[in-house]
Amino acid sequence: MKAKGRRMISQIYRPSLDSSICKSCLLALNRSYASASAATHSSPSEQTISQQTPPVVPATSQSLAYNIKAGVVLSRPPLLTRDLHPFEKAFYLYQRRLNERLALPFTRYFYYQKDTPADIDWKRKVKERLTAARDIGVYHAYGKEGWNDELLVGARESEPEAQVEALLKDAEVNTEEEGPVKKEKAEKPMPRITEADTRGDFRSLNRLLARTLYLVVKGEAGGWVFPCGELIGKESLQRVCIPTAAGVTHAGKLTIEQAAERLLVQAAGVNMNTWIVGHAPVGHHNTEIAQLLAGKEQQADLLGEKTFFMKARIMAGQANLKDNKLGLADFRWLAKEEVQKDVHPQYWKSVKNMLVER
Repeated sequence: MKAKGRRMISQIYRPSLDSSICKSCLLALNRSYASASAATHSSPSEQTISQQTPPVVPATSQSLAYNIKAGVVLSRPPLLTRDLHPFEKAFYLYQRRLNERLALPFTRYFYYQKDTPADIDWKRKVKERLTAARDIGVYHAYGKEGWNDELLVGARESEPEAQVEALLKDAEVNTEEEGPVKKEKAEKPMPRITEADTRGDFRSLNRLLARTLYLVVKGEAGGWVFPCGELIGKESLQRVCIPTAAGVTHAGKLTIEQAAERLLVQAAGVNMNTWIVGHAPVGHHNTEIAQLLAGKEQQADLLGEKTFFMKARIMAGQANLKDNKLGLADFRWLAKEEVQKDVHPQYWKSVKNMLVER
């Protein structure tokens, strides 16, 4: 009887629900009722903390920015092949001597008629060097010492200078078998070391012909840097393109390439035929405001300078600082390791990866 009474009382006080609601919906309703009741009965401490927490407001500060500048890494490419390592010189000579051992003998009568002046001159030269090759020294490929085709330490046969002398000597024409009667000397090639290298002329483009040279200038502050200057007018790092019926046009903005071309003319004059490589900078250098001012009053809205460098090549001409508009005092054409000696260490850290080793 007691259990039956409790069931009846619970049915009286239970809220009336539609019998068509399924069990899963009833469970969901019970959970929502429980969460709502927990929210209404939250602790006073939690309400106090939520009231004391200030809303997140974006901080208002001064607009700080960098002064944007454009720079040009103007280079002269190598004009000669690089100098060979001693191991490479010995290896190439060994390969040529090995070729003499493996190749068929030279058929003299196919090229020279018997007892002609050319045949007499050929026999005289072969008697001296013992081989048909003209630049491998005295070597008999088919003799008993043919296996001995490697050089000894200090031998000059692998040096380019010795090979040039051997070729020039072979180019002399001797028409008699006994004693020289007539000799025609060949023109000697120009040396790899130029007069500018001997004098130490850093302004000349005819120095270090096997290396890449870079143009560095000396500004008013006295330091050596690449030619650079501020962007003016509509010059910008951004390239805004608008498609039209005639093609793609730019929305009234000059690119950093055009700024680099302008800076080259203003810095080194118009007597250079140059070419800007690519459409994007190859690197940049940051200069903090403390380094720029050096004791002067600091501007509140300036963090420093950022210089973006464009790569360029010189094909003809020479730099001329007369009447330049950037206040430059001097210029030099330097290789990579020479640039490191002249520029500031912090500047070198920013630009060293833009320069090639050779």
